[in-house]
Amino acid sequence: MAAVGAAGLHFHDLRHAGNTFAASSGAGLRDLMARMGHDSERAALIYQHAVQGADAAITEAMDFRVDAERREDEDGDDGAARALVPAS
Repeated sequence: MAAVGAAGLHFHDLRHAGNTFAASSGAGLRDLMARMGHDSERAALIYQHAVQGADAAITEAMDFRVDAERREDEDGDDGAARALVPAS
């Protein structure tokens, strides 16, 4: 890769980065397996585990939305989401 000005970078590094990006964008196990050309789930699971933090971010965003609905819905109606959000 020195020819393109990226000394020390290997083709496999690009493959790893691409699969990590795919996993972080929501690609499922079978999608990752197809991208990598693998029959085994083992390699695909490595990429999914690398991006497990996405689940925490999703949960945090959902909590934020529920809290916002509770704060805005002082009169007890459905609120902007059109779904009752029970008080905790």
